[in-house]
Amino acid sequence: MLQHPQIDPVAISIGPLKIHWYGLTYLVGFAAGWWLGRLRSRKPWSPVNEEQVGDLLFYLALGVILGGRFGYVIFYNFDVFLADPLWLLRVWEGGMSFHGGLLGVMLGMWWYGRKIGVGFWRMTDFVAPLVPVGLGAGRIGNFINGELWGKPTDVPWGMVFPQAPDALARHPSQLYQFALEGVLFFIILWWFSAKPRPRMAVSGLFLICYGVFRFAVEFVREPDAQLGYLAFNWLTMGQVLSLPMVIAGLILMTIAYRRNAV
Repeated sequence: MLQHPQIDPVAISIGPLKIHWYGLTYLVGFAAGWWLGRLRSRKPWSPVNEEQVGDLLFYLALGVILGGRFGYVIFYNFDVFLADPLWLLRVWEGGMSFHGGLLGVMLGMWWYGRKIGVGFWRMTDFVAPLVPVGLGAGRIGNFINGELWGKPTDVPWGMVFPQAPDALARHPSQLYQFALEGVLFFIILWWFSAKPRPRMAVSGLFLICYGVFRFAVEFVREPDAQLGYLAFNWLTMGQVLSLPMVIAGLILMTIAYRRNAV
C-alpha cells in the first residue's frame, strides 16, 4: 500500500501571488501543443503554417478553459455554481470537464478555420494529435491535487489519498488516465497521423480512443460524489458522455474510408 505524496498544490508563492501546479500543467500542455503543432505544420498537407500555429493555439486555449469549466458546471456541479457563482472562476481549485473542453476546442477550431478559410475537418485532423499531451499533463495536475481518486482496491500499488473520506487504499486512477489518455493516446494518434489519411479519419480515431480509454477507466474511478452512479450501480457520467464519442468516431472513420479522400 502506498501513500499519496501530498504535494503542496501551490508551486510558487510570492506574497499574495500563488501559482498552482494545476495551472502549470495546463501551461505545459499548451506549450507542448504549440511545439508539436509547429512540427506538424511543416507537413505538406498541413492546413496551417508555422506562423499560424500560435494564433490557432490561442483559440484552442480559450476553448479548453471556457468549455472545460462551463462543461464541469453543467455536467457535474450546477448546484455548486448556483450556490457560489464565483466558484466558476476558481479554476486553480480543479474542476474541468474534458467533454466540455472538447466542445470548446471544436468551437475554437471552427472559428479560427473560418477566419483563415480552412474546412472544419481539416482543422480537427490537424489538432487531434496535439491534444493527448495536454490531457496527460492535466491528469498529473489531478494527481498532485489528490483529486479524482479511484475505488478501494487491494492491488500492491493501491494508494491512500488523504483527501478521500476514508483511509482505504485506492486505485491511483489519475495515473491510469495519464498512461492511457496521455502517453498511449499520443503514441497512437501521432503514429496514425504521421502520413496522409482520409479526411476525418484522424478525428474519428481520436474520438474512438478517448471514448474507449475513458469508459474503461471509469470502472476503477470513484464516481463524482454529487452524482454517484447514474444506473446499474456502475454507469457514471463520464461513461455516458464518452459512449457517444465512440459511436461518432466509428461513423467518421466509416465515412472517411468509404470516401477515401485525403
